[in-house]
Amino acid sequence: MPTISMGTAKFAFILHPLTIDDVFRKYRFMKKWPVRLVESVVRKLPPLVTSRISGISSPYGSLEGMFVGVALTSRQMLELPPEVTLQKIIAAGRKAAREGAKIVGLGAMTAVVGDAGITVARNLDIAVTTGNSYTVATALEGTRKAAEVMGIDLEKAEVAILGATGSIGSVCARILARKVNYMTLIARNIPRMERLAESIFQDTGLAVKVTSNVNEAVRKADVIIAVSSAADSLIRPEDLKPGAVVCDVARPRDVSAQVAQTRDDVLVIEGGIVEVPGDVEFNFNFGFPPKTAYACMAETMILALENRFENYSLGREMTVRQIDEISALAAKHGFKLAGFRSFERALDNEAIERIKEKARLRRLELGIPMPASAYDPK
Repeated sequence: MPTISMGTAKFAFILHPLTIDDVFRKYRFMKKWPVRLVESVVRKLPPLVTSRISGISSPYGSLEGMFVGVALTSRQMLELPPEVTLQKIIAAGRKAAREGAKIVGLGAMTAVVGDAGITVARNLDIAVTTGNSYTVATALEGTRKAAEVMGIDLEKAEVAILGATGSIGSVCARILARKVNYMTLIARNIPRMERLAESIFQDTGLAVKVTSNVNEAVRKADVIIAVSSAADSLIRPEDLKPGAVVCDVARPRDVSAQVAQTRDDVLVIEGGIVEVPGDVEFNFNFGFPPKTAYACMAETMILALENRFENYSLGREMTVRQIDEISALAAKHGFKLAGFRSFERALDNEAIERIKEKARLRRLELGIPMPASAYDPK
């Protein structure tokens, strides 16, 4: 029998400004200040409840929650000593607990700093999740669908995982290794990649390549899953093959904004965008249409609806079992992939057809063969 929520479970999700421009949107009077001065000032701000969330509902219960803001940019979180950033995140979690939350989700870089949520969880009296399990599930589902619409056969495609040694990247590699024949792992730490590659070979028999050369590996790839924790974009317009599919899960983005401006022959999708059930009001503009959210946010909601007030998706190691479980719970409560989005815009069928045609023409111009499945008479 399913567990039915008899009341309103409460959750919180921790946000932070990705770039200094996000700070300026909130504090416009700071726009003419030197960047370092702005960063110094916002670093001293306490965590704040930035909005209240209502209207989430499934056949098994309803839910309300909140966004709690930590005023550190992605660059600050990478540059500051980890203990400083962790204390800010822990303070935000305690704020959420005082406001009644029973589980808190870690967003963007707050899920990456230190040991990926373990220290945060040890210092809170409420449950913690990074949301990475559902992020992986939706990223893989979105990538498979995007490859299909672009006429790419994943079994025959060159697949690259950027940020392969991270918790999301490594489990993406493990799952995809059961479905593809050509894979390259990309990360800075070669020994860690080699250990992952050996583990994948033992589990699946697939011999994967490893490299720290992002641009060279990306240029050869038909399908790329980008999940690094870099502060700056790693994939440039000139790096992508015509007709390539990129699922960019990273925040900040791994794919440069210049790709959107100059490469109309590649399909870049935002990984982990989910439609949330109910008449949802986030009361916060993070650039999505109504009723949609990041998968990491959705995982926190799903666990709260399920009354699973327990730590989930913590640390650097993730399991296929956990991803299967959260996928089943998401389906149970009515969460689903919210179509394709690219650089904060929805992509309809006409837009995708234009990308496919541009890719076809560009490949002909450069003498690049079409993807293998394009020759399938079906």
